[in-house]
Amino acid sequence: MRAAPCGPGPGAATAGDPYLPTHGNGGYHASRYELDLDYRVVSNHLAGRARVSLVATQSLSRFSLDLGALRVARVTVDGRRPARYVHRGGKLHVTPAEALPAGAVFVVEVIYSGNPRPLRSPWGEVGWEELTDGVIVASQPNGAPSWFPCNDQPGDKASYRITVTTDAAYEVLANGTLVGQSRLASRRRWVFEQAEPMSTYLATVQVGRYDVVELAGGPVRQRALVPARLKSLLLNDFRRQAEMVQLFTQLFGPYPFPAYDVVVADDDLEIPLEAQGLSVFGANHLDGHEGQQRLVAHELAHQWFGNSVTIGTWQHIWLHEGFACYSEWLWSEHRGGPSAHALAVQHHARLARLPQNLVLADPGPALMFDDRVYKRGALTLHALRIVLGDEAFFAVLRDWAATHRHGVVTTQDFVDCASRHTELPLHGLFRVWLDEPALPLLPVSGVPGAAGRR
Repeated sequence: MRAAPCGPGPGAATAGDPYLPTHGNGGYHASRYELDLDYRVVSNHLAGRARVSLVATQSLSRFSLDLGALRVARVTVDGRRPARYVHRGGKLHVTPAEALPAGAVFVVEVIYSGNPRPLRSPWGEVGWEELTDGVIVASQPNGAPSWFPCNDQPGDKASYRITVTTDAAYEVLANGTLVGQSRLASRRRWVFEQAEPMSTYLATVQVGRYDVVELAGGPVRQRALVPARLKSLLLNDFRRQAEMVQLFTQLFGPYPFPAYDVVVADDDLEIPLEAQGLSVFGANHLDGHEGQQRLVAHELAHQWFGNSVTIGTWQHIWLHEGFACYSEWLWSEHRGGPSAHALAVQHHARLARLPQNLVLADPGPALMFDDRVYKRGALTLHALRIVLGDEAFFAVLRDWAATHRHGVVTTQDFVDCASRHTELPLHGLFRVWLDEPALPLLPVSGVPGAAGRR
């Protein structure tokens, strides 16, 4: 049957996230962040000016932004000093001089400074983090307030301009396109424009003593920032990334951003981390023998699933991690390794031996980064692929990525999207995989073909 396009998902921010009730704010949504940052590497001192453009969704006599342990020196609303502002407990509460009516478009400017540090969370420390010589920013899920005032919830996406001034010996990378660079004595100033809407947790700044390596010139420009000592390892370990881009473009649709960058820190990192338009790896993720190809594929896939198509609340995280995990399996299938089906059978057997207490569509904050979310999410997609067949299944993925490009989604949106591509009833399939804790058996109606396999 001819499939109707998937319907649009929700777009406006809500008052916080049930998994992170102290983050996010109601009454408005953000449309743009302009961040002007001056950073001293040796002293880890950050001086910032943030101009945040907001749209009131209700009448506001007071509103709040998320901001961590940095000192606020000044706040203005549309250029005027507010009646009052208070910064405490990770919140900047602002009472404007006059109440803002629903629909009002207003700009909040915050001048702040201090020594940024990661925020502690149940999932470890997240946000702005010093390296041995430089900085990485990895904010998933709630580390963005460690370095700028924001409405910290994934469903409130905005455009960004990020300007960073720092010591000239360091390379700087932030989200978007480099639109300006200048030098004054021993300092350099970098200006990046991120036009596509972006969640706060995906905003990033990377600072380090890096060489810049061109990995591919087109159709998607791919670069890497890497310490000189690791360059030869990177050139081998990432040599097939351009082929991954081609495969994922074939399976998911056009790459959603102007370019894709990779940063390899000169320190070890526990896991690689995605940001919008780039991914960050640790020195320990390079071995010169392509030993971490699955991680390269996983982080790349997040550019479609997570960064362009973004969940409205963290409850739906399987729509990020399950899709990225399944992309690992698709890459393995393509390059002549174990097929996605073989990997599905293997991981199904492993999950069957683990506790059956995870509900994929609502795992709860304690389990949202549990490996079972990743693997069961991938298994859910594989089960759908078995039922639909390759043609319809990959049509669903391309429709999903295209219809919700740069948008905000929920699990129900995906269920609705898949259902529009078949006359088969899918409610039972999704119910047992998404809403029930017991791990279902994989369907047996057929084994998928090799998508793009060579």
